[in-house]
Amino acid sequence: MAAIEPGKICVKITGREAGQRCVIVEVIDKNYVLITGPPSVNKVRRRRSNVKHLEVTENKIEIKRGAEDSEIAESLKKAGLLDLMNERVKINL
Repeated sequence: MAAIEPGKICVKITGREAGQRCVIVEVIDKNYVLITGPPSVNKVRRRRSNVKHLEVTENKIEIKRGAEDSEIAESLKKAGLLDLMNERVKINL
């Protein structure tokens, strides 16, 4: 499994947000992380998520631990990943 760390971009693979990309904001413990998606791009709200419900991608942005949504959106824009975050991923389980 790829490293779980703040700034990593993931894809939700279960739940109502399945197929949406999100950003890890903070690692809570070995099983849970705090995730969010910039509100202007997709519908992933800031919430706790089980790491088993995420697929970590190779993309990473530079954010501080516990960053606000506006900081995350700015960092995504700087990295040129806003369009990537907007694309929905087809989940095949």
